[in-house]
Amino acid sequence: MEFQEVMTELEALSKERMKKIYMSNGAVEPVFGVATGAMKPMRKIIKKDQELAEQLYATGNYDAMYFAGVIAEPNAMTKEDYNRWMDGAYFYMLSDFVVAVTLAEAEIGQEVADEWINSGDELRMSAGWSSYCWMLGNRKDDQFEAVKIEHLLEQARDEIKDAPFRAQLSMSNFIFTVGLSYKPMHERALEIADEVGIIEIVREKKKNTILNAAEKIRVEVEKDRIGFKRKYVRC
Repeated sequence: MEFQEVMTELEALSKERMKKIYMSNGAVEPVFGVATGAMKPMRKIIKKDQELAEQLYATGNYDAMYFAGVIAEPNAMTKEDYNRWMDGAYFYMLSDFVVAVTLAEAEIGQEVADEWINSGDELRMSAGWSSYCWMLGNRKDDQFEAVKIEHLLEQARDEIKDAPFRAQLSMSNFIFTVGLSYKPMHERALEIADEVGIIEIVREKKKNTILNAAEKIRVEVEKDRIGFKRKYVRC
């Protein structure tokens, strides 16, 4: 499929209800409002096409940018490419669910995520922690150094309460994901989660957000799901 064919098909798949949902979460025009599941037939036809992905991402259209992540070739992208995509990721649904997800399938995933975690930029920080969540939840444990994951756990513990909102959410999810999906650091993740405790985030005109990684890990222990790995990162 060519670029204009994809854009025409995305527009045809648009739903006003989905558009309202995306915009309520931070998307801005242009937005079609396409349910992610409705994109699967096109994904099956295209599979991976980095050139097309770049064209779609450059539109600034949320749905096109999302689909760009679906068909991108993660290992065809350089660190500069990922940073360029992050520059265009203006809200968390792009940073955490498009760019971070794509990065999680790349060989340079940990290297780039490390830089983003320490960038001081809210969305880059969030994407860095999120990318580790996607990687830990999919890759074999032996692809990570336990000492490095422990260091990240301790960094999350020490910085989470003063971090920007989106980064707080991703850091808490990182602690939980280590506890769930990375067996070598399961016990340490639970210890760190207990040290962090419950975090209540208060935002003006928004419902308070409660973060409790320890409780979430213990729920997974009860379900005997420790060591869980998802088969795929991208849908």
